[in-house]
Amino acid sequence: MSLVTSSGSTNNHNLYFSKDELVKILNIYSKGVSNGEWKDYAIDFNKNNAFFYIFKHTYSSPDYVLNKYLENKRKKIFYTLISKNFNRKFESIDNLITTLSRKTFKIIN
Repeated sequence: MSLVTSSGSTNNHNLYFSKDELVKILNIYSKGVSNGEWKDYAIDFNKNNAFFYIFKHTYSSPDYVLNKYLENKRKKIFYTLISKNFNRKFESIDNLITTLSRKTFKIIN
């Protein structure tokens, strides 16, 4: 019996973040950590969704939720950025990251 499989059939139907998407998400997350705004994150996934949660404090509810999801009607991938007062749909991860960086990081001259 093997615990690790290279092409296991148990998780092949779940939706995940790609390596490029994770690099972009973790890049913006690391900027938030270095600015002292964020402290923790979590990743979750299921058949039609992949979630990246950003926390200001470890034991609080997430400040931001980045959701990659499969819309079954059109068989297309979309992204949403959810916070307390914000819920927006995007067609690309780049637009979501740009919006997240504008909402959280202020430009200081």
